[in-house]
Amino acid sequence: MNSRCASVSKLIPFSCVDGPGSRLALFLQGCNLRCKNCHNPWTMGRCNHCGECVAQCPHQALSVSDGKVIWHAEHCQQCDTCLKMCPQQATPMAQSMSVDQMLTHIRKAAPFIEGITVSGGEATTQLPFILELFTAMKGDPHLASLSCLVDSNGQLSETGWQKLLPVCEGVMLDLKAWSSECHRRLTGRDNAQIKHSIVWLAKRGKLAELRLLVIPGRVDYMQHVDALAAFIRQLGVVPVRLNAFHAHGTHGEARTWTSATPEDVEQLADALRERGVEKLRFPALYL
Repeated sequence: MNSRCASVSKLIPFSCVDGPGSRLALFLQGCNLRCKNCHNPWTMGRCNHCGECVAQCPHQALSVSDGKVIWHAEHCQQCDTCLKMCPQQATPMAQSMSVDQMLTHIRKAAPFIEGITVSGGEATTQLPFILELFTAMKGDPHLASLSCLVDSNGQLSETGWQKLLPVCEGVMLDLKAWSSECHRRLTGRDNAQIKHSIVWLAKRGKLAELRLLVIPGRVDYMQHVDALAAFIRQLGVVPVRLNAFHAHGTHGEARTWTSATPEDVEQLADALRERGVEKLRFPALYL
């Protein structure tokens, strides 16, 4: 029986920024939000093999065969020309990988990592693949000790979380704005389901980290800091990571937005501390 496959944007065998400790980070292709501030905008869409990128590639690393765009890794110089011009916000470099192939990569890295993190795009848009992968890891005596985390935008339904939690140690989740209006401006969708996911996961001890992204003049955390702090306090002892927006790597109008400074982050941190939110984590880097 063949194992399930997923569309994979990138695989990093050793990462120290995608959860606690050294981890294998798997980035799946496709997302159900359209965040203006996304630093991986080419992971949003799925390649529809239109072929527009093929002639534009300066290194002849792309071709068309049987109506599909083919990526030739041996010629690719990672210049990102195809990413910048893709009308689908996709990448022709995404690869189809099976659970068995992923397990091979994980086994090679296993002696040097504490676990794996599946991210995106939005990881849960390919939920069946994650379920099969995590289940296989839990059933393998050489991999069962590795923790399985998901980095998510929180749009998954409660039914989906119920399927995932038995094989997942925790979820790292972003709250990109407090009000639905502001969230809709930033991402194209409201945040009602995201708030529900945050509370639901926290009650079950599966919210590994809540993340707030400070974007000067764009997010509304400070305008609603009383409500935000009360919301966080009800979650219990959950780490809150304050991330600093930087325009580098973004696409479209976000390239002109002001990057967050340490002072911007400290302002929010001070306001949260004053309202009883203590377990804060800060950016390791400001750009």
